[in-house]
Amino acid sequence: MGKKVKTILISQPKPSTEKSPYFDLAAKHKLKIDFRSFIHVEGVDVQTFRQERIDLSEHGSIIFTSRNAVDHYFRLAEELRHEVPDSTKYFCISESTAHYLQKYIVYRKRKIFHGQLRFTELIDFIKKHKKEKFLLPCADILKPSIPALLEENGIDFTRAVMYKTVCSDLSDLSDVKYDMLVFFSPSGIESLYKNFPDFEQGETRIAVFGPTTRKAAEVKNLRIDIGAPHPKAPSMSMAIENHILGKD
Repeated sequence: MGKKVKTILISQPKPSTEKSPYFDLAAKHKLKIDFRSFIHVEGVDVQTFRQERIDLSEHGSIIFTSRNAVDHYFRLAEELRHEVPDSTKYFCISESTAHYLQKYIVYRKRKIFHGQLRFTELIDFIKKHKKEKFLLPCADILKPSIPALLEENGIDFTRAVMYKTVCSDLSDLSDVKYDMLVFFSPSGIESLYKNFPDFEQGETRIAVFGPTTRKAAEVKNLRIDIGAPHPKAPSMSMAIENHILGKD
């Protein structure tokens, strides 16, 4: 199995709650676990958005797949001096995203629909309002399955890129070595090589979550030591623990 794992870098922001399984993992196995987001979101400016030639007033229904989408839709609406009508319908991917709308609107007075977390659940609500013209605020990187599902169901929608996923500056980590690096998206892998083009894996364990992250790691010829989710480990924290215990 090689060198024992003592230090881990999770390529995500530090959890806001002490209940994170990573803190339990660190305490249980005496690990040093650091958190650092390898990517961050930057809003598209008004001038760039105008080039998309999208008229917000033409869309009476908005599809929100994340809190970032909510923030940047209302930011651009304000900057474009577009007053969002009270009649606007909101279709949110989850209940927590729907509740987040309270930051910008009077929740109980609006028409709001939400799924449980999967876009396939939300599409059932969207299909019931087929006559509507939908706006899909999103990042430059979007799951292809989302527009594909809307097109399959004959939904009239406009994809509006309102924010971008950008590689973070990790130059301060140049002299820091970890026994394990944990990635959750292809963008995280891209950020690693943008910041450290000469990165050599050596004995460093690489953990990846999801098939698209795995594929991005394989393209870079990285040795994947830990993969999640799978039947024995539905979460990344469980997959890491199984590896430490030699159960993977």
